[in-house]
Amino acid sequence: MLRRLLPSLRQALQQTTPTITAVRPSSYSVYEPDYLESLKPKFPQYECLNVQIKGYDYPLLESYQRFLHSVAEYLDLDVSDCYALPPQQTQVQRLRPNSTVVEADYKLTTYERNLQLSNVDAPIYPQFLRIAQAALPEGVHLMVAEHTDESDERRYVPDKDLLDLKAELERMGGATPSKKK
Repeated sequence: MLRRLLPSLRQALQQTTPTITAVRPSSYSVYEPDYLESLKPKFPQYECLNVQIKGYDYPLLESYQRFLHSVAEYLDLDVSDCYALPPQQTQVQRLRPNSTVVEADYKLTTYERNLQLSNVDAPIYPQFLRIAQAALPEGVHLMVAEHTDESDERRYVPDKDLLDLKAELERMGGATPSKKK
């Protein structure tokens, strides 16, 4: 008896079960259009990277920065900014063996250049880094880090006169609020 009911039961179930013709993927939302998904990048991206190069030889550093800029453009990376920081002076003294007598006195100048890359695709970043390391000149230090507010602050040289005036104003009792008439 069960054998007779199975074919008729199957037919009844097929007639009552609705067929689903189009299923939306779970990543889409009901309230957002489908084309917004296609605008997202294919790969994860680094939002903003700072490529910092330091060295003692000014022309060599300038040439290397120009090279890195051209490599970034070749790899279709967005170079949002290039800038130089003020040079830093370091004084080095060489002493005679087993004494405190100064034998030689050197003044070293360290130059620094920065390249700011934005929206860097994750698969392209290692390629850029390998090329940058392969072409790294002797005596040049390369560092790549994510952009921070501190790196922006280092960029601007404080105005000594303005800082002196502010300090003098504080010593005098601070700024007095002006009265409106």
